Amino acid sequence: MSPTSPKAFPVSWDQFHRDCRALAWRLASAGPFEAIVCITRGGLVPAAIVARELDLRLIESVCIASYHDYKNQGELQVLKDIAPSIKALGDGKGQGVLVIDDLTDTGKTAKIVRDMLPNAHFAAVYAKPAGRPLIDTFVTEVSQDTWIYFPWDMGLAYQAPIREGSAG
Repeated sequence: MSPTSPKAFPVSWDQFHRDCRALAWRLASAGPFEAIVCITRGGLVPAAIVARELDLRLIESVCIASYHDYKNQGELQVLKDIAPSIKALGDGKGQGVLVIDDLTDTGKTAKIVRDMLPNAHFAAVYAKPAGRPLIDTFVTEVSQDTWIYFPWDMGLAYQAPIREGSAG
């Protein structure tokens, strides 16, 4: 899926904040959690919001790159692993750890992190069908052929009406 898809799902800062808070509401009864691991870069903002709402202070990141040129998803690279002190929590396999990302698309990134922390609770703000089986909690599901425009990727610009972009 690329940003040239005719199915666009633009998300404003206000909407993203509301969706992250909705995610926190769903996660409140799924814990307790000792730590959050955010999948960077997309998981940084939702992790900050969820950490505040759930009063979690221990926040770690795992850095995985998949979109190397913004348009095309390439081979996944782990740029920074999870700290051993986080991996050692709970049962040593992720129990009590909350893993957060903005979106699960194909599920490839989530699978890499799930291999690192198989017993962690995985959450994403948005989910697509291919990645949905790899996460435990999400807020909104969109079709696989929808491109989500996150607020940090956008500037103010005119949006054509949906009907103008369709053939029928």
